[in-house]
Amino acid sequence: MTKVKRILLIFLGLLVVIGVLAGIKVLQIQKMIAVGKQTKQPPVVVTVAKVRREVWQRRLKTVGSLTAVQGVTVAPDLPGKIVEIIFSSGQEVRQGDLLLRLDTSTEQARLRAAETAVTLAGINRRRAKELVRKKSMSKAELDKTDAQYLEAVAKVDEIKAIIDKKNLKAPFSGRLGIRRVNLGQVLAQGDAIVVLQQLDPVYVDFSLPQQNFADLAVGMSVQVRTDALPGKIFNGKITAVNPGVDAINRNIKVRATLANPDTVLRPGMFVRVAVILPEKKDVLVLPATAILYAPYGDSVYVVEEKGPEKKKGVTKKSSLVLRQQVVRTGMTRGDFITVTSGLNAGQTVVTTGVFKFHNGQAVVIDNSLAPPFSQHPDVKNE
Repeated sequence: MTKVKRILLIFLGLLVVIGVLAGIKVLQIQKMIAVGKQTKQPPVVVTVAKVRREVWQRRLKTVGSLTAVQGVTVAPDLPGKIVEIIFSSGQEVRQGDLLLRLDTSTEQARLRAAETAVTLAGINRRRAKELVRKKSMSKAELDKTDAQYLEAVAKVDEIKAIIDKKNLKAPFSGRLGIRRVNLGQVLAQGDAIVVLQQLDPVYVDFSLPQQNFADLAVGMSVQVRTDALPGKIFNGKITAVNPGVDAINRNIKVRATLANPDTVLRPGMFVRVAVILPEKKDVLVLPATAILYAPYGDSVYVVEEKGPEKKKGVTKKSSLVLRQQVVRTGMTRGDFITVTSGLNAGQTVVTTGVFKFHNGQAVVIDNSLAPPFSQHPDVKNE
């Protein structure tokens, strides 16, 4: 056997071995594909919700701050030394209640002297009238004694006014803050003593963009929520709309009044405000987590029943499968969103984990672990 024939035989043998191995591999792959086709993925567990039809009123949402209807820092008009403190920190007071006394011993002494002067001026006045009646004194002298009497009376009134100003009283009903002074302290004019604020009702001040100006009107309803009181909604009315627009931020300042009988709302609180517009809309509502957002269009997974099918003489039971449906969304409110097209009321949609599903996937429903959805969710800062 020549060398060339030997090489050819070896080459042919290698080709046969390679062909056999390739055939075995092809058979293995075909078998795996056949098994894969026969294998059915188990259904995945989903949480669902029904698409509901509701009536929503359009809202303008913003943030604001609470302000006291009346609030003042109580301070003396005149300097003096504190001789008595009648109030306590945090006390409720009525208009005219005495809060604090300053030393008036000097004024009391001056008042007694002034009252004595009034008595004397009154005696001189009566005597002058008698003399004028007897024509023993000129009328000019009577006018002089009248003026002296009135001047003495005015002096008494002046001293009484000073004493009254040194007895500090509540200018209106409300709640006092923390006391800032102590007994025996000498106060100058204008020194802060305590803050007094009226807490019922309270104002909420907020701003809205100028494009909402035409939607606003006095008397519109507002809803106010605060993180300090989770779960509570306070209702009020718009009582004032600023006639001008802020030239810097192009916003309109608005003020609403809220009833606060329990005084749980306090001036300075940060609040979330929703202005309720009178316009009402009939909308389709579903949890916002049901929306699968994508650049080419938003969609949801609709759960549909797949009818029984007969395969190789065996009838299989009906099952639930997913159908991806493109939708158009609208307003949001809390955990919910409206859908303007693509769905009908009563349809069942997947509410959680929508990013991990695909069209036609078999599912089973289990809402035992479904999160609660609310139009007014409370976000806890923990």
